[in-house]
Amino acid sequence: MANNNLTSSTIASTDLPPLPSYTLVERPSLIPWLSDSFLSIFAPIIAYWVVSVFFHIVDVYDVWPQYRLHTPAEIAQRNRATRYEVFRDVIFQQVIQAGMSFFLGVLDPPQVIGKEDYDVAVWATRIRLGQRALPAILGLFGLNAATISKNMSVSHPLLAGALAGGHYPFLTTSLTGPGGSAVPAFAPWELLVARIIYHGIIPAAQFMVAFVFLDTWQYFLHRAMHMNKWLYMTFHARHHRLYVPYAYGALYNHPFEGFLLDTAGAGLAYKVAGMTERQGTLFWILSTIKTVDDHCGYSLPWDPIQHVSGNNAAYHDIHHQSWGIKTNFSQPFFTFWDALLGTMWKGDTSPKYERSRNKAREHVEVDAKKPSSKAQ
Repeated sequence: MANNNLTSSTIASTDLPPLPSYTLVERPSLIPWLSDSFLSIFAPIIAYWVVSVFFHIVDVYDVWPQYRLHTPAEIAQRNRATRYEVFRDVIFQQVIQAGMSFFLGVLDPPQVIGKEDYDVAVWATRIRLGQRALPAILGLFGLNAATISKNMSVSHPLLAGALAGGHYPFLTTSLTGPGGSAVPAFAPWELLVARIIYHGIIPAAQFMVAFVFLDTWQYFLHRAMHMNKWLYMTFHARHHRLYVPYAYGALYNHPFEGFLLDTAGAGLAYKVAGMTERQGTLFWILSTIKTVDDHCGYSLPWDPIQHVSGNNAAYHDIHHQSWGIKTNFSQPFFTFWDALLGTMWKGDTSPKYERSRNKAREHVEVDAKKPSSKAQ
């Protein structure tokens, strides 16, 4: 598939550099033996279990007891779901996620490359057109752009051309082919800025749109499931059987809730942001790792994920406590909805956590003193 250059007459009349032709070809897979579509299905699941197993090992061997949010006794005494039940439901949830990823892959257009230079040139053209407003803007401040440009034309020709409204008569190139005529060319700085916009700013904006969309989607649905008693008892109460969250319990949900909040929310964020398949895969991996880390049960000073925003393991753990269950609804990335709508926990949590630890320890001590059935 190809796109022809602008005609010479159009170039002459507009005084703009021509856009390059391009040919679209199918993008090769990131991993030669695995298609990008299948990578998008399995990569988030692998990320979930790699991070979860890491924290599970930390739990089992009590590697960092000083950073625990809860003691092992609390996990044993306060949680209302067994490890097996949690593992079973998470696997079921991930099967649903895999199905949704496959469905989105079917809906996605073919992933192609070859148009990048053309798209960069389009942005360079927009930058060139934007420079035409500079003389008028300088005129508002009493400055004569034509005079300034003329005085700088020898010492700083590129700056002079920009001040003249994007007029660079000395920048030309030849059209391809025998007897190709000279046509306007882009300034190096125009192409550099265009590449930064195309390869940097636009993808960053897409990720931010996805992050904000997912946060908004999950905040209001999550909050509704707490404010509506029927929704809470029917669906969300299952997740709160883990009063003491741990890493691989991050996706321990009722299947319908898991699909609605996590799977559908992330899928819609991907579509709304207009991401490519590879961007979507990275977005789902980041969302997965963030969710697992938020349920890990550790406040780690060296964990970068816990310092990107205030929404971290310590923040979300408050929501899992009986005294904080109507606060800190925001997940998984930021806390702005809690802050804007007044649902952010305020106050010192230390006494409450200490009371929970003491109660759990007392239960363990009482159980230890009870005679076993065999002794009886």
